[in-house]
Amino acid sequence: MRPPLARRAAAEVVGTAALVAVVVGSGIQAASLSPDVGVQLLANSLATVFGLGVLIALLGPVSGAHFNPVVSLADWYTGRVSGEGLTPREVAAYVPAQIVGGIGGAILANAMFGRALVQWSGHDRSAGHLWLGEVVATAGLLLLIFGLNRSGHARYAPVAVASFIGAAYWFTSSTSFANPAVTIGRAFTDSFAGIAPASVLPFVVAQLVGAVLGLGLVAVVFGRAPALQETQP
Repeated sequence: MRPPLARRAAAEVVGTAALVAVVVGSGIQAASLSPDVGVQLLANSLATVFGLGVLIALLGPVSGAHFNPVVSLADWYTGRVSGEGLTPREVAAYVPAQIVGGIGGAILANAMFGRALVQWSGHDRSAGHLWLGEVVATAGLLLLIFGLNRSGHARYAPVAVASFIGAAYWFTSSTSFANPAVTIGRAFTDSFAGIAPASVLPFVVAQLVGAVLGLGLVAVVFGRAPALQETQP
């Protein structure tokens, strides 16, 4: 039996907040220690890989460790056929929890480094090639998560998902946000990991497009989810 919804939503708040705190905090630390942008990105990506892997392993048994609205929405959409995904009520709890956690994590990171709690980012990320990077990163993430589930290898998610995000930091032009809650949270910090508020909406749209493409790839590669069979009396 799954834990009560309140506990699962709390896990999503904590997990998303911790993830954003890792991303933002490591970005601030890296920028303070080295002027080299490559070194900053390396430190930021390594911290994210380690932090995300730990958080998925820790909170996966509670909430599934989504920490990402597009993952929760995709879980609901694919689960309509199999009968095993989130319900609309659960999605309505997960998504706000993730957004609140993302904002809280950025504020926490700002506080830990003695900055103003809210610093709107001035890091403009408005360009077509960056949006394409977000489409690719999000599509790849969805293909990985749901592909692991379809192939019976979901136990590898902590290592596989963290590894993909770490790689996508480097092979995508956008440095792989791939998460609307994280994107919104990172607008609250004017640091290496920040994103200007005006750049948030196009990134989220690109992520939603990527999620649709990712689910399409799952269906092409792994087939459609089988319908839940009714037990005969």
